[in-house]
Amino acid sequence: MAKFICNLKKYRQLAGLTQEELANMVHVRRETIVRLEAGKYNPSLKLAMDIAKAVNAPLEEIFIFEE
Repeated sequence: MAKFICNLKKYRQLAGLTQEELANMVHVRRETIVRLEAGKYNPSLKLAMDIAKAVNAPLEEIFIFEE
């Protein structure tokens, strides 16, 4: 089974955004960002792309699936 690695916290902090600010930018609740950063939630493709755009980082560096 693939292991999900989420580097969102790092890129969010580099972008100078709080969890709440990022959540508002991508139209989700802050709890969704919390769960993503903890690696407990797999985002939809649209959400992942919106997040990558919001933090100005490559999608494949934020969300990683390892075999």
